[in-house]
Amino acid sequence: MIEYELKARVDDLDPIRAALQARGAARDGDRDEHDVYYNHPGRDFAETDEALRVRYADGEVVMTYKGAKMTGTRLKAREELNLAVEDGRVLETVLVRLGFRVTAVVRKRRELWTFDGASIALDRVESLGTFAEVEILGEPGDTSVEERVGDLAESLGITGEPITSSYLELVLGQRES
Repeated sequence: MIEYELKARVDDLDPIRAALQARGAARDGDRDEHDVYYNHPGRDFAETDEALRVRYADGEVVMTYKGAKMTGTRLKAREELNLAVEDGRVLETVLVRLGFRVTAVVRKRRELWTFDGASIALDRVESLGTFAEVEILGEPGDTSVEERVGDLAESLGITGEPITSSYLELVLGQRES
């Protein structure tokens, strides 16, 4: 499956939260996420547009591989593979011993919602600011999913230019400036 995502920087989460409540969206909770990103020892994920992340949230650990972003879409669309992990510290030790190195750490407070087959995240990202994301899983090249994501974001008041950069890319870009 492909994750189709629209992310935008927002000044105020309250109007989006109110729109979600008015539509009867389900609030799935709030959580702190601590994401550790790794780079491959033999190829630079920045060049191949891939990502390997270990996420700690609510006592759970998930390793995620993200494939290169798909072209020909105004949204961020990419393959995403998730694996629940029992012990993140052991996983991180294995990755380091295999030659992977930590690229960056991203911390955020995330408010999770679901509505009409979509996941909506209202994020406060350390050192970056406030964002809203709408994502729907679909098949590669499914333009109807892209439309649904855009329409839902607009109806919730998530306007402005979609950001196709990941939080990792935004954090790394901040380091360079």
